[in-house]
Amino acid sequence: MGTSILERLDAQDRALFARWTIERPADVRRIWVACTHLGGLRCIAVLAGVPLLAGGPLRTVALHAVMCIAISHAIVQLLKRNVLRARPADRAASLVAVPDEFSFPSGHATSAMAIAVVYAAAYPACALPLVVVAAAVGFSRVRLGVHYPGDVLAGQVIAIVTDVVILSLI
Repeated sequence: MGTSILERLDAQDRALFARWTIERPADVRRIWVACTHLGGLRCIAVLAGVPLLAGGPLRTVALHAVMCIAISHAIVQLLKRNVLRARPADRAASLVAVPDEFSFPSGHATSAMAIAVVYAAAYPACALPLVVVAAAVGFSRVRLGVHYPGDVLAGQVIAIVTDVVILSLI
């Protein structure tokens, strides 16, 4: 009997992961670590929370961002707790701190893309750099050995779909 589509996708995901991860002595590791932190809780809280203190349109955009992050992360946590995909490396082998033991989908990739899409929709002139940075955050998770590419892609899709739905309802 042939392999299932999920088994083939998993094999491709693992092959991409093997090609995209970096070696420990790489000089560029610091850049990828800094990039990955842009999708972390502290940075996302600042990017979504500080603009709440502003008035006018920026406050409205920040409220949309907070809603999109909250909903997309509820989806991420629901999936993580049900899919239970193990991370590609054990915690000792990862090049950054690992927030939990589950890999699918990537919370960092979701957060970064959720913020990027909301602010890109509000400020179209900034759309390209915002989305590029969000994509780099996702890629950094693979480069640093804590997610498979499919985990990142799934997180980014969750963020985009959540944002589109929320923004269309508002």
